[in-house]
Amino acid sequence: MNPNKIRDLVMRERAMAVSEREWQHRLRGYGYGIRDTAEGRVVTSLVRGSDLCALGVAA
Repeated sequence: MNPNKIRDLVMRERAMAVSEREWQHRLRGYGYGIRDTAEGRVVTSLVRGSDLCALGVAA
């Protein structure tokens, strides 16, 4: 999937979630996770264990 589409999906789910925990739970349903790094947050694939796209520090 295109990194821009992944980022859009992740941020749409964040807007609908009422908490950080719910957001993480919703993303797991898509097979995604969020990892905090020194450069900001990164969307990861739970299946492959690889980074997919950066969200940055504002997410």
